[in-house]
Amino acid sequence: MADKNGKGGHGPRCVALVGPQGSGKTTLLESMLWATGAITRKGSQAQKNTVGDASPEARERVMSVEVSTATTVFLDDHFSFLDCPGSIEFQQETLNALTGVDAAVVVAEPDPSKAALLQPLLKRLSDLGIPHFLFINKVDKAHGRIRDLLSALQPASVKPLVLRQVPIWKDGVVTGFVDLALERAFVYREHAASEVVSIPSDMTDREHEARYQMLEKLADYDDHLMEELLSDIEPPRDEIFADLARELADGLIVPVLLGSAERDNGVRRLLKALRHEVPEVARTAKRQGLEGAADDPVVQIVKTFHAAGGKLSLARVLRGILKDGATLSNSEGSEERVSGLFSMQGDKPTKIPGAGAGDLVAIGRLEKAHTGDTLAAPRAIKQLKRAEVLPPVYKMSIKAANRNDDVKLSSAISKLREEDPGIFFEQVAEMHESVLAGQGEVHLKTALARTERKFGLKLATGLPHVGYRETIRKPTEQRGRHKKQSGGHGQFGDIVIQIKPQPRGAGFEFIDKISGGVVPRQFIPSVEKGVRDYLHKGPLGFPVVDVAVTLTDGSYHSVDSSDAAFQMAARIGMTEGMANCSPVLLEPIMAVEVYTPSDHTSRINQIITGKRGQLLGFDGRPGWPGWDAVQAHIPESELQHFIIELRSATQGASTFTYKFDHLAELTGKLAEQAVANRAQAHAA
Repeated sequence: MADKNGKGGHGPRCVALVGPQGSGKTTLLESMLWATGAITRKGSQAQKNTVGDASPEARERVMSVEVSTATTVFLDDHFSFLDCPGSIEFQQETLNALTGVDAAVVVAEPDPSKAALLQPLLKRLSDLGIPHFLFINKVDKAHGRIRDLLSALQPASVKPLVLRQVPIWKDGVVTGFVDLALERAFVYREHAASEVVSIPSDMTDREHEARYQMLEKLADYDDHLMEELLSDIEPPRDEIFADLARELADGLIVPVLLGSAERDNGVRRLLKALRHEVPEVARTAKRQGLEGAADDPVVQIVKTFHAAGGKLSLARVLRGILKDGATLSNSEGSEERVSGLFSMQGDKPTKIPGAGAGDLVAIGRLEKAHTGDTLAAPRAIKQLKRAEVLPPVYKMSIKAANRNDDVKLSSAISKLREEDPGIFFEQVAEMHESVLAGQGEVHLKTALARTERKFGLKLATGLPHVGYRETIRKPTEQRGRHKKQSGGHGQFGDIVIQIKPQPRGAGFEFIDKISGGVVPRQFIPSVEKGVRDYLHKGPLGFPVVDVAVTLTDGSYHSVDSSDAAFQMAARIGMTEGMANCSPVLLEPIMAVEVYTPSDHTSRINQIITGKRGQLLGFDGRPGWPGWDAVQAHIPESELQHFIIELRSATQGASTFTYKFDHLAELTGKLAEQAVANRAQAHAA
């Protein structure tokens, strides 16, 4: 593929297809592959035979759950497409893929009510400096004027939306379009190229108006074009196309095109726009931070797969020529040998001898390399920009369904996390519990299904335990005495301790007030150790916090006293004393910030208060017009399904972040239930 540059001088380019779930990205990929001859028959998601969404998990859910890739040739130019999941639960996949693309096509439905779903994606593309088009899909099902749709969508984009086509309507259905740059009209032909026709006479005024509006937006960034417009000079067509390409590449505008991927309408015009206007890989390499003009190969990994034949690293070649057998180094100098190069069409790899700048290839068996890594030959190179790693918003506990598979768990989860860096794994020693975290319930269930299929490990799941703690409300004094005689040396330890509550957040304090040597100095650390050991599980079954224990008195035996005896005496004293201190349960309270479209803020407030949350206030989300950031304190136990309720109430748009803030007393039925659940867990 290294020598397959287009006749127009363009090298291979890589384009991401992004957009909300259900907007038709996988269908658009299928249409482009069919229109360019890469496939001879179109598949559909309903029939589960598309190039994209080839995994069993995607086909079972009839939705994209990971990035799919395909390559094709259009008018001698080579393109790689990355079909990215639309569900917000799989957005980490999209972020990883975006590090290696030259441009993106944002696929949207002609529905103004879904504008808020586009804003996070459009803003992220702008923040990352990635040129992007907006493709209004399913235009055959549009209701209402496209100009009104753009008015609704414009607030979602920080860059001006530039309409490139106006629809031709017949009997309330879009039957074609007028290309404003070409000043030509096209009538759609189902599953065929559109037919050039004369601009309808009743559309002449609308075409002139829309074209002038397009040129005005382009002229905002081109003084010469502005002078031509002010002087009523018709700008040359070449100048218009040059402005469209330059302003797209510079991230100044978002061109808008229309079509129907299902009917193959408008798809070829989209491909022509991509061919003429998407910048080449050199610009992407610069955006990612690659400096210099050396010819040494540099690649960045955008996705990792574990297949039956071993590990595959999907990577964009940002510079140079990469050959099978080459040695690649990461930024720390660790070296690995390329063991196979492949072109990917969905989940089907085809072996190739080499790849050049711009190509998207799968590299075999880079065991040390991870998604996001930058690799180069023959020497190490600076790590380029990585994708942001999203904080988790949903957790579940996991364990091997068969205890004999416990040893497989860490290996399987390690491979799972290689495939999906949006998965987090934690082993909670306190509860002997393993916790998986990610972007939602569907995200984690899909990950577990993939784990079972690929690694043969079936997992049982449940709700993770809440980090409850306990403390005391009143002080007490208690003697702890351990005496045992069983022939030879016995065991003897005797102490008197005072147990007192501490202010919230003060932690544990051990105070030594022994005088007169009633407890020898060498045994005092043993007393403290015994006390600390007890604090792992108090009268209610939870770790104890915010107490002070003072050693005031005791006695010893010159022969039978020992470290172990005084540790035991301390544990006895704590066990008997703590029950008299009015123990109380503490629940963790999290500082939560919810990000939501302003139209939904009142509903979000209701959800928070329904979660026993305390509203602290809200303000406009900085840099996000039409969005709010709501601050609140919410108990950790109420957060398990919080993200599900947020997304349900806001069409999937809202999300949140959280961190521990403080502990608060919990009493009544909720406390009783928490204690009962803890006892049951310890008994299991």
